[in-house]
Amino acid sequence: MSMIGAVEAGIIYAIMALGVYLSFRILDFPDLTVDGSFVTGAAVAATLIVSGVNPFAATALALVVGFLAGCITGLLHTAGKINALLSGILMMIALYSINLRIMGRSNVPLLNQKTIFTTIQEWGMKAGLDPAAAKTWGVFLSMTLLTLLFKWFTDWFLQTEIGLAIRATGDNPRMIRSLSANTNLLIIIGLGLSNAMVAFSGALIAQYGSFADVGMGIGMIIIGLASVIIGEAVFGTKTIARTTLAVIGGSIIYRIVVSLALQAQFLETGDVKLITACIVIIALVAPQIVRQRQEKKRKEQRRQERAQLAAVSAGGKGESDVTVKSDL
Repeated sequence: MSMIGAVEAGIIYAIMALGVYLSFRILDFPDLTVDGSFVTGAAVAATLIVSGVNPFAATALALVVGFLAGCITGLLHTAGKINALLSGILMMIALYSINLRIMGRSNVPLLNQKTIFTTIQEWGMKAGLDPAAAKTWGVFLSMTLLTLLFKWFTDWFLQTEIGLAIRATGDNPRMIRSLSANTNLLIIIGLGLSNAMVAFSGALIAQYGSFADVGMGIGMIIIGLASVIIGEAVFGTKTIARTTLAVIGGSIIYRIVVSLALQAQFLETGDVKLITACIVIIALVAPQIVRQRQEKKRKEQRRQERAQLAAVSAGGKGESDVTVKSDL
């Protein structure tokens, strides 16, 4: 059951990882707003649910609030001319206080509240499933479909005119600016969509874990990057569709690895951040080692080929010398 839970969590966190992919890989923008906007989504959804708002409407509103947070980060960078990294840090710090204001306290429990997941469980029970199966498979299938929907949207959006312009802005902003494109607006839109996905994932995680906490977003950017890096290393990045699928796979793999690591007797729940750091380090270092070995192997093959050509050339020259002497 712990493995199923890890896969479920990985699928939900994959939406956040897709948001991180948009900012870090597509826009090439080191957006640390993620640590704050993830909690903002959770805080908005939890507070509204406790107030009696429909959980689906509350989760949708969390997406909108996350979009606004990302847009503000973009404005700080474009209109305020603040460094990209510093813009994200400033917004992340501001969101900490905003999240406390939204929740009214540091933690909002959802144990006895109607959430998206309890609603899905009820639907499964009405369909004839027992409570355990309705909770497990209902959540798994519904979150898989939802995550694939976000993946489809990301793939589709990045093929549109605006999406292609955003991709070009991340690759070469000077070139796309020379074509009269408004790169400032493109950055704002890209960061808004990125943090909308992050906040939406935060709202789902709050309902999945039955609580929203002001500190639940700490290190979230590292988790998102780990999912992106692992997915790209395992599944490849030949096309956008393949890369977004790789990000989802990377998120699931990351959660499974963490779940397996925590089963070790010498590790505790508080070691999750340490495990995350180790996973990211391995994911970053391992490809470099593999590339270095492959490059070394290619150099050795080229050296051997040159040596063989030199030997053949020397042999041919010797035979020609013998022929000339015999003629004389």
